[in-house]
Amino acid sequence: MGAIAFGVRNRKEILRDPLSMVFGLGFPVVLILLLTFMKQSIPGMSEIFAIENFAPGMAVFGLSFIALFTGMLIAGDRSSSYLMRLFASPLKGSDYIIGYTYPLLPLAILQTLVCFATAILVGLTASINILFAILALIPVAVLFISIGLLMGSMLNRNQMNGAGAILTNGSLWLSGILFPLDMISGAFKVVCYSLPFAHAVDLTKAALSGHYAAILPHLGWVIGYATVILVIAVILFKGKIKG
Repeated sequence: MGAIAFGVRNRKEILRDPLSMVFGLGFPVVLILLLTFMKQSIPGMSEIFAIENFAPGMAVFGLSFIALFTGMLIAGDRSSSYLMRLFASPLKGSDYIIGYTYPLLPLAILQTLVCFATAILVGLTASINILFAILALIPVAVLFISIGLLMGSMLNRNQMNGAGAILTNGSLWLSGILFPLDMISGAFKVVCYSLPFAHAVDLTKAALSGHYAAILPHLGWVIGYATVILVIAVILFKGKIKG
């Protein structure tokens, strides 16, 4: 009950900053529209910027803003006396993590719905596979929320601005969203596939295209990264409570 009550407070806190929510929801939509216009204007780009190829990537990119929201919320609470007073309550460390996590999942689902709705408007064929892609993005959302928990537990509010920019740009350029990683060989591709972002994009593409056998390897990478990062975030946050 304590975690639920704390989560309700966090949801209200998120809704108090509608401008950030609009930016987080709208920026991937703008990129989808921009890439669609580029595909029509630049010869030879129709295959690379085909809507079924970059719509999943834009959905993953949009979830990187969820990590930023999470980190900013925790860092803001840590820098104020609010979290200090809560540490005197009977809430456990797991209650804090749950309370920060579950209010963001509906926002993450809304983010993916907006991305795919925009993709349908510009040519993506509506099918049951879109629902499977949205379900496949739930572990990806947990991954980004875990990253936000970790950053918020380590950084203050000012440091979060720079870290958030690195995360959003990293998820954009190191995941194959803007260009297929198969076009690139060598160390860069190896680095990309050693991180979870490219696997998150390939996971969503596989679900959207109906290649369900290809989902499990990428899903394992995403869940593995999310689990490790979440455990580290919980340990660091409990350390803050003891401190």
